[in-house]
Amino acid sequence: MPVTRVVADALGVLTICLVSVLVLLGLFCIVYSFYFRSRIHGQGFAQLSYFSGPWIIRIGYIFFAVWWGIGEIIRLNLWRHNGRVLDAVTFQWQENVCKCYIISNLGFAEPCLFLTLIFLLRASLQSSGTLSQKWNVKTAGFILLYCFPIFILQLVVILIGPTFKRDHDPKLPSYFIESFSNTNNDIAFCTYPLLSTIFLGLFATVLTVYLFWLGRQILHLVINKGLQKRVYTLIFSISSFFPLRVILLGLSVLTDPGRVVFDVIAFLAFLSLLCCVGVGICMLVYLPIADSLSLRSLQRDMEARRGTSDDTISLITNQSPVEESQRGSISFRAMEKDGSSGAGFVELSLFDPSQDSTSPGSPRLVGWPMIPRGG
Repeated sequence: MPVTRVVADALGVLTICLVSVLVLLGLFCIVYSFYFRSRIHGQGFAQLSYFSGPWIIRIGYIFFAVWWGIGEIIRLNLWRHNGRVLDAVTFQWQENVCKCYIISNLGFAEPCLFLTLIFLLRASLQSSGTLSQKWNVKTAGFILLYCFPIFILQLVVILIGPTFKRDHDPKLPSYFIESFSNTNNDIAFCTYPLLSTIFLGLFATVLTVYLFWLGRQILHLVINKGLQKRVYTLIFSISSFFPLRVILLGLSVLTDPGRVVFDVIAFLAFLSLLCCVGVGICMLVYLPIADSLSLRSLQRDMEARRGTSDDTISLITNQSPVEESQRGSISFRAMEKDGSSGAGFVELSLFDPSQDSTSPGSPRLVGWPMIPRGG
């Protein structure tokens, strides 16, 4: 067996394994999300409803991630060699598979992944509107709407590009608009049209600039070091791995499909976005739920100790400016009592003053104790 085919098969098997891990992680987080919602509605966790607010968008993000992963498996050259799955179908069918892959992944799944990450980050700056189903439905509509232009552009490149080249510009290099290459006997190897990559790169550039601005707004509200690290990690992964994928896809036109170099470049491009997707699932789906459940457990333990000790940690009265409360922001602070370190807590300014049901002279209860985190 040629070395090229061995490497291609090995990278293909590794791709399948990594996508399988991604799917399992996604399914686990979906189950975890439903478990969290059941705890909120069934066991009086109403104070933590804010963290469950964007649950539909979180599940949508996992759906786009799984969709993208399946597309990456389908495009593998592993299925196209003699005796493999796609070897039994005609060349026209193999060509259609490659076209559908470009439209599906570069035109839909990847833009939707990036947009969903942005909207999930924006949710932390929103007011209590994120508690409603209406916000989830409206956000899902915006994601599809903003994805529509890049989807149409990819359709134009894949469906109209070859006809334009044949009828109007025969000198146009094929790698600008071709989604496949026939380098070996009736086998269509999937490629990445340069125009498709350019459009995806422009889309990524615009959203990356917006991401930096959004991250700056979030960091102004977060002063807990652990959460700062999370925000920095998320921004770094999105702004690094996604553009890196675009660059690698652009470089793939410099080599022929079926060669080791092409397979390595395609795998690295896949791996870069996989890292971005994995970080997004952990930071924006799993960790918020895990932190909320831990926070509620600690609060319940402290309530149990309240009857036996006068020196307890109580719900923190809102000390933030009115403007911060109106933003519905989440700020993270640490306080000290009697000169010694007290418990860390998370202050949730979730409600509009106009919606406050407490009496005018009484303080609003807007915080829950949080498990202290090291470093």
